[in-house]
Amino acid sequence: MAAGAALALALWLLLPEARVGEAGPPPIQDGEFTFLLPAGKKQCFYQSAPANASLETEYQVIGGAGLDVDFTLESPQGVLLVSESRKADGVHTVEPTEAGDYRLCFDNSFSTISEKLVFFELIFDSLQDDEEVEGWAEAVEPEEMLDVKMEDIKESMETMRTRLERSIQMLTLLRAFEARDRNLQEGNLERVNFWSAVNVAVLLLVGVLQVCTLKRLFQDKRPVPT
Repeated sequence: MAAGAALALALWLLLPEARVGEAGPPPIQDGEFTFLLPAGKKQCFYQSAPANASLETEYQVIGGAGLDVDFTLESPQGVLLVSESRKADGVHTVEPTEAGDYRLCFDNSFSTISEKLVFFELIFDSLQDDEEVEGWAEAVEPEEMLDVKMEDIKESMETMRTRLERSIQMLTLLRAFEARDRNLQEGNLERVNFWSAVNVAVLLLVGVLQVCTLKRLFQDKRPVPT
C-alpha cells in the first residue's frame, strides 16, 4: 500500500497538471544575470513580484577597476528601499513584498574610464499554494492514506526542496566568486607581463649604451705618424 501511495505521488509530481477553466499567472522563478556596465552609465532592471512574499537580491562586481558600483532598489510604489554607494557586493531582503515591479539600478557614472562586469541574482521564496498541497494529497486513494503519513512525506519533500534550492544558490555564488578571482588574476598577469617587458627593454637599452660608452673610452683618436 505504501509503495502504491509513493508511486501515485511521484506520477502526480512528474506529470503536468491540467485543470479546465484555470489559467492563472505562471509562478515567478528565481533568476540570475551577468552584464557589462559601461563607464559613466546607469542601467536599471525591473522584476515583477507577488504580494506577501520574500525577495532576496544579491549583487557582486566581478570585473573592472575598483570592483565597485552604486546600487539602488525601489518598490513598485517608487519608495527607495536600498541605496548603496561604491560597493563591491551586497545582499538585501524585502519581506513582505508588494505586488508589482521592483526596480534595481546599477550606476557607474562616477567612473569615466573603467567599465564594470556585474552579476546579480534574485531569489523568491517558494510558498506553496493551499490548492496545490491538497491536489497532490488527493492523488492518493483514501484507503492508502491510512498506511502513509502524508504530513511526514510533505515535510521531507519541503526540506529536500529547500536544501536543493540553497545548494543551487551557493553554487551560483561560488561561480561568481570564481569569475571575479579569475578576472583579478588575469589583470595581474597582464600587468606583470607588461612591466616585465618594459624592464627587459630597459636592461637591453642600458647594456647597449654601456657597450657603446666603453668603446668610446678605449677608442684612440690620435693621428698615426707616417
